[in-house]
Amino acid sequence: MTLPKRIAVLGSTGSIGVQTLDIISEYPGMFRASVLVAGSNVERLIEQSIKHRPDLAIIADPSRYQILQNALSPFGIAVACGSDAVADAMELPQIDTVVTATVGYSGLEPTIRAIKANKDIALANKETLVVAGELVTQLLTHSKSKVIPVDSEHSAIYQCLMGENNKSIRKLLITASGGPFRTKSIEELEKVTVKDALSHPNWSMGAKITIDSATMLNKAFEIIEARWLFGIEPDRIEAVVHPQSIVHSMVEFVDGAVKAQLGLPDMHLPIRFALGDSSRLPTSERSLSITDYSHLEFYKPDTEKFPMINLAYYALRNEGNTACIINAANEIAVAAFLHGQIGYLDIRKVIERSLEKIQFIANPTYDDYVATNSATREFATSILTSI
Repeated sequence: MTLPKRIAVLGSTGSIGVQTLDIISEYPGMFRASVLVAGSNVERLIEQSIKHRPDLAIIADPSRYQILQNALSPFGIAVACGSDAVADAMELPQIDTVVTATVGYSGLEPTIRAIKANKDIALANKETLVVAGELVTQLLTHSKSKVIPVDSEHSAIYQCLMGENNKSIRKLLITASGGPFRTKSIEELEKVTVKDALSHPNWSMGAKITIDSATMLNKAFEIIEARWLFGIEPDRIEAVVHPQSIVHSMVEFVDGAVKAQLGLPDMHLPIRFALGDSSRLPTSERSLSITDYSHLEFYKPDTEKFPMINLAYYALRNEGNTACIINAANEIAVAAFLHGQIGYLDIRKVIERSLEKIQFIANPTYDDYVATNSATREFATSILTSI
């Protein structure tokens, strides 16, 4: 009898985490949620824990710990709190696969700890490879861990490359919906509101990722992530605007062939593929009917309107801690925009000024990434009122 694969879900109360638990419920004999981790949404974490009965539930926000403990103690579910507890949990023997569904820099340390503990990674936290791609890649060479991407674009590329020789790759083509402002003028972008930016035309995502999609920095991050996931040089990775979000990405080969992975704009498919260890699990969920999409469009991205996409190539040319600076500054700027402290176009200004100010480190260690992240956040916060 094969025991269910034991899954740790980091960010269980967010969009990807909730959908991951959907998949676990869909295949009860194959998967079990053994560890659930949330940031501060203790009410949803309690609900999830009572339903899935993990061995351990962790709330990153210590101020919410007592609520969690009081609610789950009658069920015999162990509880913990804080970032150290999250990282330490990655070494537990009752974990086979870690789904990194947290948003932002917070995913880096637990992912590194999971790799060192030889856990398989279903990677949905793109910032892990954006911030420290070279370090993570080096760690993987000394680990039994296997990384399967969950981002729809990288899952698509991963699927297209199955059975292929990497020497046959000419180019990776990462698709982008273009977000809510694809047809807006530069002048119109100056008047963008938070509500406007959160109105993604195709995908239902968390607020931070939705804003990154609107600025297209999300696509820049995906280019950086692809470089480390697939070992492809930056000049062979391109973004392509595809408003329908049906083609999730493509690979062009040296013989001129192009392979694409198509599907509905729904994250259940790539999550299911990752948890299934690259096998295709049958489902009763609605699938793509190709005849419903007789018109699919593809465009080059407008880098004048969306200059953030160029930050990918800037970061990959400079390497070092450059992408770490960009990510930290963006996290502060997006949070400030969501709280009405700065305008939409000010997000880029915060990033640019941070790149000018924060010390560049050519060969950063893990401690250097931690220090860079901290220094950038402090500086970015300090300039919000003067942007």
